[in-house]
Parts: sequence; C-alpha cells; structure tokens
Amino acid sequence: QEASHRFALPTSGSGGAVKQENFVLSTSGTDQVKGVMTLQGDALCQADVNLKMPRNNQLLHFAFREDKQWKLQQIQDARNHVNQAIYLLMNKDVNYQFKTGLEVLKLMDAVMLQLSRARNRLTTPATLTLPEIASSGLTKMFTPTLPPDILVNFYINLNKLCLTVYQLHMLQPSTTKNFKPAGGSVLHNPGAMFEFGSQRYEVSHVHKVECVVPWLNDALVFFTVSLQLCQQLKDKISVFSSYWNYRPY
Repeated sequence: QEASHRFALPTSGSGGAVKQENFVLSTSGTDQVKGVMTLQGDALCQADVNLKMPRNNQLLHFAFREDKQWKLQQIQDARNHVNQAIYLLMNKDVNYQFKTGLEVLKLMDAVMLQLSRARNRLTTPATLTLPEIASSGLTKMFTPTLPPDILVNFYINLNKLCLTVYQLHMLQPSTTKNFKPAGGSVLHNPGAMFEFGSQRYEVSHVHKVECVVPWLNDALVFFTVSLQLCQQLKDKISVFSSYWNYRPY
C-alpha cells in the first residue's frame, strides 16, 4: 500500500490537479549540460536543456514545446505492476479462509512476481540502439528543433531521473571502411557508430546528467520490504507444511 501511494498521482489544492515537481539535472565539476525538468506523475511536462558545445563553447538551448508531454513508461509500468499486486491481495472476500498452505504460497508467488516486475522496471532501463533514439518521438518534442548532430534520451535508473545528450559527427563516405554499427545499450560511449537516414554518424561526446526523485527512492525501499514480508510468510508456511507432511516410519 505504501509503495502504491508513492505512485498515486499526487494532488495539490481542491481542484485535484496533479502536483508538478521541478528537478535540476546536473553533474558536479562540469557545466557542459544543465537541465530543469518538471515531473507530473509519470509525465515529463516541461524540460529545459542548456548544452555548451565543447568545440566552440557555443551555448545551445532547447525546451519542450508547450503542447507536448513525454510519458515515462517505466514509471507507468511500475505503477501498474504494484496496483496489480494489491488487486491480487484485495480480490479475496474479507471472510475468505485459505484451505491449504499451497494456496497461500501460490498467492505470494503471484504477488512477488508483480512486485519484482515493478522494481525491475525502475532498476533496469531499456537498452536502445542509436537509430532507435534518433527515431524516437522525443526528438520532435523540442523547440527550437534539435540540430541533426544532437540526440537526447530520458530514462529512470533506480531512484534517478536521467538525461543523456549525445553529440555526433557525420562520417564521410571515405572514412566508413571501418564502420561498425553499435548495438543496444542504456548508455553509448564516444566512438559508437550508427546509420540513420542513409547517413553514417559517430558519437563524439556523451553528457549524462541526473537527479534523485525522492518518492521513487521511497517506492524502491517499500518494494524491498514488501518482497521480504512475502518471503517470510512463504518460509513460515513451508516450515509448517514440512512438519505436517513428516511421517516417521
């Protein structure tokens, strides 16, 4: 229940509007990339990014268009899984009597599966290829339009909201004899190559900035505690089951 409350869209005021939370994404020791993100439940409703180009120190600024929001599928999925776990527990009548230990174990296994999936959605970001990032709808979210040599990606990693900015340079046809496209990854390194729209690119710089989202931190703690409680109940049932099944010869 506590984990579920963290995912319940928080409301502020009597109008029932979802509360917006602002986060500043940056890394210590460098100001290459700075971002201010507004998170509203499972949606990024505003993003403001400043990028200092290493080559000429030119400052690029781009932000979400006002008519756009970006859904964070990881948060949406985690919320669905924890709500499914609660549904499994609440689906029994209040006076329901369990007949066997096996029945309890089956229920605990089903609940633990949903809780594990919820936790895994937050702890395991999707691995994406660079062409997948390039063709993502995220590239069309910004104004001014992202230049062709910039890619961005947002994701959740544990309790953090992460922003990755990739700077690219185009590979000339004469230099592509050693071209080797990169596979899927959460974070691509400089030197990674890919082909998109009949043009070949190489990643020249990678900038990753992040910040902690406190309620995601709470949710992960509650997932761990919930899974421990389920396991403790399973262990107790198993002890009694082995006692009942024991038949001395």
